[in-house]
Amino acid sequence: MDWQTWHEAYDLPDSWMARRLEAVEARIRAALDSSPSGPLRVVSLCAGQGRDLLNVLADHPRRGDVRARLVELDARNTERARAGARAAGLPQVEVVTADASLTDHYRDMVPADLVLVCGVFGNITDEDIERTVDSCSQLCRTGGTVIWTRHRGAPDRVPLICEWFEARGFERQWLSEEDAGFGVGVHRFTAEPRPLVEGMSMFTFVGYDVLRQANPRSADA
Repeated sequence: MDWQTWHEAYDLPDSWMARRLEAVEARIRAALDSSPSGPLRVVSLCAGQGRDLLNVLADHPRRGDVRARLVELDARNTERARAGARAAGLPQVEVVTADASLTDHYRDMVPADLVLVCGVFGNITDEDIERTVDSCSQLCRTGGTVIWTRHRGAPDRVPLICEWFEARGFERQWLSEEDAGFGVGVHRFTAEPRPLVEGMSMFTFVGYDVLRQANPRSADA
């Protein structure tokens, strides 16, 4: 899969990806608006080109409070993300070219105020989705927010993902409509964060194209 080319669909105004990006950005903005005063930490798993967070921070009044780490394996996408951060004047946004599944890459940044898990759950197995949801209790501070995405095509795992979050002390704040053409969820962490387990892999990124071969009815990420 050419993941840089895949991102080009975000530039098509009528695409489901563009509409999903708009929904994610709105939820990021709302999360920042409602965060307590003072420094804020944000981590993004499989951040791609970082469009969601960078687009919001570019003109958000809390931009100066935010320290962020974007972790993405594709070097061409991280190059675009770094260029975007520079263009927006956001030197406090760190872009790391690395395997986003490894907990070590979030050391000294967690528990965070905002955790972005966008474009992940459609590309990993159900077992790894649940493992990643469980790991979010290490990544997110009490009162912090997790924003996540998952397609609504068969098999529709959005209801199950909500159950997994809510069983681990996350309170549902918002969920996109079932017929939106995509799934975006927002959960607020109400429990105490667990210590970060270093050296742990939260998931194996399989790719929606590979998963779709195993289940032809499955939609995109």
